Amino acid sequence: MRTDDKKNDQASPIAHDGGNDPQQGLTGTTRRSLLQSAVLFAMFSGGGIGLTACGGGGGGHHGGGFGGGMGGGRPPDGSASVFKHGIASGDPLTDRVMLWTRVTASAPGTINVEWEVASDEAFGIIVARGTTSTGSERDYTVKVDAFGLQPGSTYFYRFAVGSDRSPVGRTKTLPVGGVSQAKLAVVSCSNFPSGYFNVYAEIAKRGDIDLVLHLGDYIYEFGRVGYASQLAIAIDRVSDPDHELLTLTDYRLRHAQYRTDNDLRALHARLPMIVVWDDHDVADNAWLGGAENHDDATEGSFAARRAAAVQAFHEWLPTRQPDPANPLRIYRSFDFGTLASMHMLDTRLVGRDKQVTLSQYLAGEASAPTRQLLGQPQVDWLAGRMAASPCTWQILGQQVLMMRMTIPLSIATNFSLESVTEYLAALALPESARSESQRALIAQQKVPYNLDAWDGYPAARDTVLAMARNQGKNLISLAGDTHNAWAGNLTDPSGQRVGVEFGTSSVSSPGFERALPLIASNLLADAFRRTVDDLRYAETSKRGYAVLTLTTGEARCEYIEISTVFSRDYSVRLAATLRVLPGASNLQVLVA
Repeated sequence: MRTDDKKNDQASPIAHDGGNDPQQGLTGTTRRSLLQSAVLFAMFSGGGIGLTACGGGGGGHHGGGFGGGMGGGRPPDGSASVFKHGIASGDPLTDRVMLWTRVTASAPGTINVEWEVASDEAFGIIVARGTTSTGSERDYTVKVDAFGLQPGSTYFYRFAVGSDRSPVGRTKTLPVGGVSQAKLAVVSCSNFPSGYFNVYAEIAKRGDIDLVLHLGDYIYEFGRVGYASQLAIAIDRVSDPDHELLTLTDYRLRHAQYRTDNDLRALHARLPMIVVWDDHDVADNAWLGGAENHDDATEGSFAARRAAAVQAFHEWLPTRQPDPANPLRIYRSFDFGTLASMHMLDTRLVGRDKQVTLSQYLAGEASAPTRQLLGQPQVDWLAGRMAASPCTWQILGQQVLMMRMTIPLSIATNFSLESVTEYLAALALPESARSESQRALIAQQKVPYNLDAWDGYPAARDTVLAMARNQGKNLISLAGDTHNAWAGNLTDPSGQRVGVEFGTSSVSSPGFERALPLIASNLLADAFRRTVDDLRYAETSKRGYAVLTLTTGEARCEYIEISTVFSRDYSVRLAATLRVLPGASNLQVLVA
């Protein structure tokens, strides 16, 4: 639970999205009043809280009819209902989809739950129905694999306990054969105390999205004064429970709190979701044998904590487990006809070796050929799935950046306005006009800005890229984790282009604008683009999501920005549209 001294030896003080916020010394009324004052100051001083636009709005129209005006830590709408945590669907296949809800029990015991699926919202044509049961052993959650459905079709579903009916959900199965288009909303890093889930509200309003990909950090494990929680009291989003999550009860309570958010429930009710976990769904900077945010001596067995987090994750999300006997296995594939195969990977819990520090990287330890990120069983599975796929596109839905994101060592060890401007000034000069010190700056070694990503596991990355290159695949990596938006080319050690990567921003967790507030966002984004060879797009200060539209002729990525997460009045902006064309001679990020 070291929230104030992390990553001291990493390649950057903001290596990924880890929780570096210091513990707050203020408590009680004083702290509450100061936090509320901070919000008011930001609102009236132009500090990033937009009040002028129309994206969310307050009250009932927020979220396009599916959301609401509340979404804080208070009970959700319909709190008298046994279905107060809403409904959800996920992991669609061509003939089935997972359906989810939770029953709020009035007394302990087994509860019978009816469910039904219809082809119309009025439930005039029922296509599947059944009865299942739930109890305390699964935290009264309900998961049904509703099968016998038709490919590429929209369905509506609901649950009932006695005369009490759930809200109606909308879902969609995957298509078969030749598919003209698939459109996916890509999200990551939804930290409840960091701000409102306006991103979820905006996606729920859209009518053109087929499904949502959540690339991890669906919840965060920190306590009340943990990561990015400074304004939580003022916006009524204080973490529950108030301590760091360790036990099954803890993780269940945190998932339940997230389900009090109207915008989250609206998104789940509107669209099927495919989700994988990242570190904060368990503990910060998790790896196969532990986590940076876990101390065996004071917090007990990491394996027990991981098991608790994974159990709650599967209980509270509409996942279909590939191997019910092994809940840690979450990697699985989804096919959109012959258009795209999407392989959801686990870069966290089943195969990852421990992260190296910057000094270990400089000593060459990251380059060990045996160093794993996926683990050999997952690598073998991915190779087989990609080889067997006839689809135009091979999509990796995974957590951390795969592209080579190296920056000058002088910046990595002192990420500041001075070090960035000093390097850029030298870079802007012709070689003949540079001083000796400037030549040394340009010639210095580059190192990864984030050793928690694939950059800290170069042999593992080369294995996957070689797999795609040798099989002649059109590879697209989707990544989250960093809270910033990125796009760039995936290249092998020889510099050959193998694919592209689109990295989405976060739902609410802050990016570089908090970690490096003294560096203007446009300067920082430009510095990354000028120093990272494979990078083509960067946005380091806005929350948002990505929309990936796949056709046989191109894959197009739209970056959507939300103006603020601190107010329910927000604006929406299309920040960039990028694309990639299929074919080995293409496979590079282009401006659309």
